[in-house]
Amino acid sequence: MKPDTSTHFDPTNRPPRLFLGVRTPIKKGTYWFLAVASFLLPLLAWFAIAASGADKVFLPAPQDIITRIATWWHEDNLAADIGISLYRVVAAWALSALFAIPLGLMIGTFRGIQALCEPLTDFIRYMPAVAFIPLVMLWVGIDESAKIAIIFIGTFFQMVLMVAEDVRRVPMTQIEAAQTMGASRGEIIDKVILPSAKPALLDTLRITMGWAWTYLVVAELVAANSGLGYAILKAQRFLQTDKIFAGIMLIGLIGFVIDQAFRLLHRKAFPWLHSRS
Repeated sequence: MKPDTSTHFDPTNRPPRLFLGVRTPIKKGTYWFLAVASFLLPLLAWFAIAASGADKVFLPAPQDIITRIATWWHEDNLAADIGISLYRVVAAWALSALFAIPLGLMIGTFRGIQALCEPLTDFIRYMPAVAFIPLVMLWVGIDESAKIAIIFIGTFFQMVLMVAEDVRRVPMTQIEAAQTMGASRGEIIDKVILPSAKPALLDTLRITMGWAWTYLVVAELVAANSGLGYAILKAQRFLQTDKIFAGIMLIGLIGFVIDQAFRLLHRKAFPWLHSRS
């Protein structure tokens, strides 16, 4: 008599995969359809609300935003505003990474340094960056270094703690195996911890780049006369809502392009993590 195998799981008889399956891969065409729909649906709703007679001071139509961007480009030197804002954000973010990665690596690796630095970093990171503007103006002045300093303050302390957490996620079994094989402390950091943490560290850099852009408008409060954030603040004074929308959309578009570049870099650098996605 044959055993009853009707209750055994048969991997060849799986139910159809739906796009709501838990971490279930979906077809590339389905992914791009949903991704495009996520942009089109809000845009169509915006068109509909604007066409219904909404006051343009409160909600300009999408075509008004496009017209404003074109005017801004030809008459108000939009390219220069984008360039200076991009420089401020990238410079502050790079400076944050330069100091945050080694400090976070030490906090995540050594308990003594964690006890020394992590509580203070936790305390400072809850302080709003905008509250430091008077001190930054007093200590640094009102030139470009002041704008970079504000964005640095807004990103550095968050980045330190995220890097430390990435390092702490490295499995202890890997470290113990290296110690058993006689690896020195430096070799454990260089050959075990860093390689294992690299994918998460790149994700942390991507996320904190987004945070850096959110502090741009705050940074350009400091005696600025150029930049996307400055243009948004200036447009507010004259109720140029279309220019406010244009500035916000441009920051979002630039950030989106940078984010996708980071994602592509992650896929190229660590292809084994994306082989099933």
